[in-house]
Amino acid sequence: MSVFAKATASPSRSKRTLLSSLAIVGASALVLAGCATDGGETPSGGDGGELSLKLGTALPVTGNLAFLGPPEIAGTEYAAAQVNEADAGIQVELIQGDSGDTDNKAYETEIPRLLNEDVSAILGAASSGVSLQFIDQVVGAGVIQFSPANTSAAFTTYDDKGLYFRTAPSDVLQGEVLGNLIAADGHETLGMIVLNDSYGTGLAKFTQEAFEAAGGEVVSQPTYNTGDTTFDAQISEVLASDPDAIALITFEEVSTMLPSIVSGFPAENLYFVDGNLANFSDELAPGTLTGAKGTLPGLSVDTIAEFTSALSEFYVGSGQPELTEFSYAAESFDSVILLALASLAAGSTDSAAIAEKLQEVSGGSGNGEKCTTFADCADIINGGGVADYDGISGPISFDELGDPTEAKVGIYQYGDDNTYSAYKG
Repeated sequence: MSVFAKATASPSRSKRTLLSSLAIVGASALVLAGCATDGGETPSGGDGGELSLKLGTALPVTGNLAFLGPPEIAGTEYAAAQVNEADAGIQVELIQGDSGDTDNKAYETEIPRLLNEDVSAILGAASSGVSLQFIDQVVGAGVIQFSPANTSAAFTTYDDKGLYFRTAPSDVLQGEVLGNLIAADGHETLGMIVLNDSYGTGLAKFTQEAFEAAGGEVVSQPTYNTGDTTFDAQISEVLASDPDAIALITFEEVSTMLPSIVSGFPAENLYFVDGNLANFSDELAPGTLTGAKGTLPGLSVDTIAEFTSALSEFYVGSGQPELTEFSYAAESFDSVILLALASLAAGSTDSAAIAEKLQEVSGGSGNGEKCTTFADCADIINGGGVADYDGISGPISFDELGDPTEAKVGIYQYGDDNTYSAYKG
């Protein structure tokens, strides 16, 4: 089951305001009330020669979101390969980097390294908390920061000089979906274990607001910090509050928490989020998570099976191990495609020029011709038209604030094998 949302925002990017409304409908009864690269203005297409677009990535190779690294990196590489194969007047060079997390701080050396490579944009981080550690450094250098997975609402109002974009929706939406899902399942009390960073506390806030608006009560909400390795106190506090349901708003630390939680709490009343919705078949005994649910922004894996199959084939063919997770792979793919299209439309690899065209090529300006592949969109641009790219992850359509105005949040459920699939209820 997916929930489709269209969000509207103020037309002023210099004065960011919170999303003014979220009109949400669903397929089910769940209805929710200075280091920039060359500044030359090279014409697009063949007249002025080929553009060479250099992009860096700061995705989680290490840290508490490392399980998201392979699908996100694969998505960027696959997109770059398609751009380069199209030979439409632009070539993409990717320089992969590691964001790490706020514990190992890999970004402290990686971001300067990428900026020194004169990239036009840096893709990442996946973690909102990590992105907030270096966004000032990136946009202060006049470079675009483009995340495929940041969901914190903090970025909507952030003073980013018009250089921050994301293909993942704000947690205003995911929290609304999650809170209403828990209530719709008949639960009246809720406990949460929450990562103490911008992502965790923000998503917990929006989940609580939705759940309480539906008549529920949050009875406990202990937090923990990145780098913590024991969670006995948080687990004991939540279980002692005797909630009907528990929402785990965490990253990969959930693997350490689960054995203690499920020993005294029914799995079918557990709820996961995008930061920890993963395949646990190799970690837990069969049946451990049967019935547990979770939310994940983006189209369901079932819906984009053709893409994930092609992505897996590409990734293995490039000498990498088989992918077992696909979270935010589509959003990462779309990020590279959009940056390449914006560069082509601008006729430049200058960061500011690309940023000026990102809303247009995403369809946010409302006057483009629909297209669903880089090659088709590039043909429109090179022919003098305006392209409106509808991506693998959805229509996207950036608003003036760099947020997607149309997004979906999928609802998933774990089976006896401890892997998740689209919820059929």
